[in-house]
Amino acid sequence: MITELAAVDVRFPTSLHLDGSDAMNPDPDYSAAYLTLRDDDGPDGVSLVFTIGRGNDVVVAALDALRHHVVGREVRTVDDVNALSRDLVGDSQLRWLGPEKGVMHMAIGGVVDAAWDLLARREGKPLWLLLAELTPEQLVSCIDFRYLTDAITPEQALALLTERAEGKAERIAHLREHGFPAYTTTPGWLGYDDEKLVRLSREAVADGFDMIKLKVGADLDEDVRRLRLAREAVGPDVLVAVDANQRWDVADAIAWMTALAPFDPYWIEEPTSPDDVLGHAQIRTGLREAGTAIKVATGEHCQNRVVAKQLMAAGAVDVFQLDATRMGGVNELLAVLLLAARFGVPVCPHAGGVGLCEMVQHLALVDAASFAGTTEGRRLEFVDHLHEHFVDPVRVTDGAYAAPTAPGGGAQMHAASVADHTYPHGSVWAAADTEEDEDR
Repeated sequence: MITELAAVDVRFPTSLHLDGSDAMNPDPDYSAAYLTLRDDDGPDGVSLVFTIGRGNDVVVAALDALRHHVVGREVRTVDDVNALSRDLVGDSQLRWLGPEKGVMHMAIGGVVDAAWDLLARREGKPLWLLLAELTPEQLVSCIDFRYLTDAITPEQALALLTERAEGKAERIAHLREHGFPAYTTTPGWLGYDDEKLVRLSREAVADGFDMIKLKVGADLDEDVRRLRLAREAVGPDVLVAVDANQRWDVADAIAWMTALAPFDPYWIEEPTSPDDVLGHAQIRTGLREAGTAIKVATGEHCQNRVVAKQLMAAGAVDVFQLDATRMGGVNELLAVLLLAARFGVPVCPHAGGVGLCEMVQHLALVDAASFAGTTEGRRLEFVDHLHEHFVDPVRVTDGAYAAPTAPGGGAQMHAASVADHTYPHGSVWAAADTEEDEDR
């Protein structure tokens, strides 16, 4: 039985070196509202909700508000986790704060993910394998089909997943042996100087990555220059994606990307507001009419399965970038994987931050095993930041994620890392305050 929900505000001062900097987020401090569900008869469940600094305390407060839903519950079966997910999402008074979006929905996702982590630890399996070994009927039982049946019904979902179940054992074995293809954003932060951009781009190719990503959107002339440098550094055969982080209006996005087209960008990520389905569709059409082959990608800030449905059904995106901590947890993310399989949209998950690589790799792997049934046309983002703080850090070799083998969902951090980076009294932040006082 769960006896405690403990939430901690953990922050890393990544803004000091401009790690994570982009056109909309120039000085992020990668942060985690870090959650532990303590169980009196077995392992604890751990998860996190990713933020970039200010507001991390707001997510912690939202997690605290969910305590009464969780303490006293049992998490021993998939049905137990499904019931917890339904109860959290269905709380009518908390639902009013969304519904099913925003800080409260992200906090619900954190609790749901911690419950899945607890179950996976109890079963002694990595989360991806626990999910991949579920039957089609069990997978369908995890998904809330409300608002989705115009796109896919439970009966249609069962038929699709039953068809994809053929060959699943072989796919699981392949993933265990070869992992999941990756791309890296490590070279591309907007605050990096030219030397660092070129050096890290070349290192990425040497490390086996066949795709890198650059941040764009602040200044067109600068983007032209930086994209030229990156293309020269990696050569013509390596894919180079770009990410505007919601910077533009629709017409600006089309004009800007047409100007960058000579450097053959693979996709433009978040060209406009993540909620603007029609805007993404117009950008996709405009880029085709301009004679480019640039794909349109989004999903990192997609609030829920309903917006995901609209993006896919409207033909607004070529690639969906599922995020591990933006929606209502594993259950809702399985719904998004189902929608992507229904509409034939490849899922290339968003990662980076702190803990996102560790968490979202499990979803990429279950997508390949059970939903898409392939890794073709799919890559999982990798950023080489902060992995040393995790008990089971990602392993990326020759441009591919190795399939996790340790039980759980990957979010557990070392106790010392949590203590040192707890805001504002952890040793890292206390030292920063001392330095500021000395500067004054």
